[in-house]
Formats: sequence, structure tokens, C-alpha cells
Amino acid sequence: MRYDAIIIGGGLSGLTAASLLAKRGLSVAVIEKSYNPGGSCGVFKRGHVTFDIGAAMLYGFGEKGFNAHRFVFNSLEEPIDMIRHDLLYCVNFKGNRIRFYADVQQYADELSTIFPAEKANIQRFYSDMYTLYQHVMVETPTYTTADETDRDAALRSIAKHPVSYLRFLGMLNKSAKKLLQKYFSDAEIFKFFDKLTSTYCYATVEEAPAVMAAVMFIDNHVGGSYYPAGSTLFVPGKLEKVIEENGGEMFLEREAISILFDGSRPIGVELDDGSQLEAADIIYSGTVWSLYGKLIDAKYSTKQRRDWAVRQVPTYPSVVLYSVVDKDVIPQDTSPIEMLVGNPDLLDESEVTAYILSIDDRTLCSEDEHTVLAIGPSFDTWDFKDEQDYQCRKNLEEQRLLAVLERRFPGFSKAVRYVEVATPRTIERYTLKNGGAVAGPKQMLGQHMFKRLHTRSEWDNLFCCGESTVMGTGTPSVTTSGLTAANVLLRKLGKEPYVYRDGMRDYVRIVEKPFTEDRLNEGYEPLQRSIMRVASHCRFCEIPLCNAGQGADIRGIMRRVAVGNLIGAKKCWLKSPVDDMALLDYEQRCICAQEDQEPVRIREVISFLGSMDS
Repeated sequence: MRYDAIIIGGGLSGLTAASLLAKRGLSVAVIEKSYNPGGSCGVFKRGHVTFDIGAAMLYGFGEKGFNAHRFVFNSLEEPIDMIRHDLLYCVNFKGNRIRFYADVQQYADELSTIFPAEKANIQRFYSDMYTLYQHVMVETPTYTTADETDRDAALRSIAKHPVSYLRFLGMLNKSAKKLLQKYFSDAEIFKFFDKLTSTYCYATVEEAPAVMAAVMFIDNHVGGSYYPAGSTLFVPGKLEKVIEENGGEMFLEREAISILFDGSRPIGVELDDGSQLEAADIIYSGTVWSLYGKLIDAKYSTKQRRDWAVRQVPTYPSVVLYSVVDKDVIPQDTSPIEMLVGNPDLLDESEVTAYILSIDDRTLCSEDEHTVLAIGPSFDTWDFKDEQDYQCRKNLEEQRLLAVLERRFPGFSKAVRYVEVATPRTIERYTLKNGGAVAGPKQMLGQHMFKRLHTRSEWDNLFCCGESTVMGTGTPSVTTSGLTAANVLLRKLGKEPYVYRDGMRDYVRIVEKPFTEDRLNEGYEPLQRSIMRVASHCRFCEIPLCNAGQGADIRGIMRRVAVGNLIGAKKCWLKSPVDDMALLDYEQRCICAQEDQEPVRIREVISFLGSMDS
């Protein structure tokens, strides 16, 4: 099969690129190893509970600031409901709870109470960074990576605020620590900022580039922190919807094992089932190590380039604990996102970020429960040869993480109703992030900005996006990289790129919190809304009992219907339709039925799809 463009990897960057290209009329194919698109941004279910896989602290949906997500959904003309958190998060640091308010001045005042000797410097630092951010990032919105910035547009921006831009550019090759040393002298405040950079970009203040830190210290306040109403299923699901509505193809549960060449030119991709797809252009959204160490045969690249890729230092591997607890064990003043600093003097395994998104979104679990996702670094090796040793180590990690949460939430361990742990091996298995390094190459001096993968590769028809590229870590960053890759290809083909313009219609709707299940899918007509809610009861099982891995892809159909992707759901159904007796059998084998609950009403959903106009 031949396409205009193949996108390798169905994480946020790849889905962003694919959806934008499909919207412009290109035939696209997305290859994704998982049965669900989204990479680390998505969900899985355990019983009635919905867990976020990983990426749940979402920035970039605000009306101001670096709002790449909002721009993409507005460009795609695809509505999405978002919850805005009152606080960005709280940092629990040396017995203090430091609340990150959306208002920068209010936050600076809060921080000044923790470090009173540095009050004047804190005010000066955040005032300077806010001015710099406004001049460089806000006044002239641009949604492109640094390597693809238009020269004339950049010069016009510099002319508006030359001092701010010169200062901004002067931070490119300086560490965040050097920037902070111009303002602060208290050693304790450096430890605090160390924790911020480790959260933002998985690097210390000595490693992190000043330019990156300066932007991040302000951007999250200006833009705000968000969560998709109804779970993170909706962000990748809406992007997939645009792809399939515009003729694109999703190749899920298929892994790209090599990029095919004709002579010295990439022409397509070979998949793990032996099939081959061809395209005039290819966009790669995986890691730099897999690109040069696996997908591109060594005869097509130079040793220098391969060695450079190997030398890219990864972020530390992570472990994730997923739990359900009694609602009462979480105090009412808890923020949906809390950073727990166990050791203020250095980065170690006691540093954990806890996500309690059920505080703002009550669709995730029962009324008397909370979901708690805790993610932190792991510095042990997980290359266990013996499965028993591996399981033993997982159990120890579970107890360690529960103990960290217990210190913040007394009684947590006894309040647990369900718990499981994902190790670095688990993360790599499901997301292809090498070694479980959730953020790709570390954003540190020596391998930041232009020293990472660029949007354009050595070949004029192979482009790159994702965490390994110039923008690096974070959902707004990878989204921007996907947008940039799409625009580079559109310009190459003589098609209109996506650029900001005044008066763009807003498709991002901010909903009130706490968000409840009765408000899911507001805005849809009643019958479709009812069908979407029926589909959302599906568990999206990794190993479906309903069809025993054969016949209609019920899991994929229900996932699509749940987010309103009816065209994609019908296409999925028509690939492997079955008769009504088989659907009845599916319902009887549904895991919900096995648990003596009402099964997912599969026949009702399929009947609705059948009634749609072709």
C-alpha cells in the first residue's frame, strides 16, 4: 500500500503531525505498536476505575502562553472539553507545601514566605522572567521548533524587543544555575529550583539550559495546568478521529521494524508482520536510539551519526504506581498534582510526583474513592533474567512507593483498595521508550536545542518529531514538534501550513469542576451521546475476552465511539464484521458479564453504527 506520508509512532507528536496532514488532504498511515494510540498519554482500566498511563499534567491548553495544544485543536476544528486546575501543583519541600498559583505574583509571594531572606530577589527574578516571557513567547505567538523558525519573522520579533531577545539568546548555552546565581545566594533556594527543573525537564539546575528553565518557570503559570474532561483518552482519541475522518489509516498493534530504502532514499516501512507500506514522505516520532540503532540499516548512515545517537544521555528510568484508595485518606486541600520531595539535597528515589486527578474529575472512579498515580525515578537495573527476581523487585518497589505516599497521606497504605506497579521494563514494553526513560534524551547542556534530532533529517523526505527532537520533553513540546514536522512537509508539497492568525475560532471548552459522569459528552445530540456513554463502559481490555482475539475489534470500536469517532469506529467494524449471533456471544463473554455485572451493550453500539450513512 502506498500513502502520501507514513508516520512511525502514534504518540502525541505523531498523531499531531498525522491529523494536521490528513486535514490538509494527504493520505496518511500511522504505525503504532500499542492497541491504543497516544503513547504515554492515554488510559487503561481496572474494573470500574480509569487510570492515566502517565502523561496527565497537561499544559498548552490555555488562552495565553505556549498554548500549542489549543492551537492544534483550533486548527483541526475539533472540539475538546478541558478541566483547568486551580493550582498548577503543590511542592512538598522540607515540611512546607508551596502552592503554585496561576498568578505569578501570588506564587512569588508564597515562595517568599518560605525563603524570606530572598524575598526581594524572588520578586525581581520572577518579574524579569515574566517580562522576558511576555516579549519572546506571548506577544508574537509562533508554533514552530527553533530549527525551523522563519528568519524574517524572527527578525521582526527581535526588532520589537531587542534587549529581551538578546538576553534570551544569551541563555542558550548557560546553565539554569548560572542564571539563578545572578539573583540568589541562599543554598536552600537552589535546592528548591533543582526540584523544579527535575520535574520540568528531568535535569538538575547545573544540567538544564537557562533558556529552558527561564521559559518553564513562567509558562506553566501563564498557561495553566489542565486535564481532559473524562480522562486523557480524549486527547489522542480526538486526534485519531481527525485522522480517520479524513481518510487516514491507523495500523495499531503493528511495530515498524525497519525503514525501507531504494538506493539511498527512504521509500517506506516494513512492519513486524512482514508487510510493507510505501510513501513519498516519512515522519518518525520515536527515540533517537531506535532510529539509528534499529530502523535505519547501518549501511545507510554514517558511523559518526550512529555514535552521536548512542552518546545521547537518556533521562532516568521511571517507575509508576497506580492505586485506588478510600476517598477520606486524601485531605480536602490536596492539589490534583503534588510533588513529594523526600531528599531536598539530591535527586533520589524518594522524589515522587503524585497525580490525584479524581479530585477534579469524578468520572475516573466511584464517589468514595480516589485514583492516585505516583511516578518517580528508578536507579536500579531492571534487567532481571529470572521472572521470580523481577516480581520480587516489583513488590519491593510497590512497598517503597506506598511508604512515600504514606508520609504525605497518613493512613494511605491501609486505605488502598487496588495497587499495581509499572517498571522501566513495563514502560519500554508498551511505549518503546528505551530503558523506560520516559522523557527521551535528557534536556541538558551539550545535548539541548540544536544538538538534538532536527525536524529535517539527512534525507529530504524523512522528518522527525517527538521528545528526541529540538523541543524535547513535555506534551506542549512534542505537540509543537509534530506540528512543525507537518508544516515542513506541507511547505515542501506547496500546501498551506498551519500558522496562527487573529480571530481563530476556539474549539477548547473549559468545563466546571468537579467534572461528573452525567456531563460527559455535553454538546452531542442525545442519541449519539447515549451511545458514546454505552461505549465508554468498555474496559478496552489488553486481552479481550469478548472476541477471544478474533473477529471484530470490539475494543477498538468502543474506544473510538467513546470519544465521538464514529467514522473511525464504523471503518474498524467493516474491516471484520460478524453476525448478530457472534455479537451476542461477545456480550456474554464480556468481562463485565463474567463479574456478574451488565455487559457492554455491544449490539446496541454496532446497530447505531450500521444506521449511519455510509
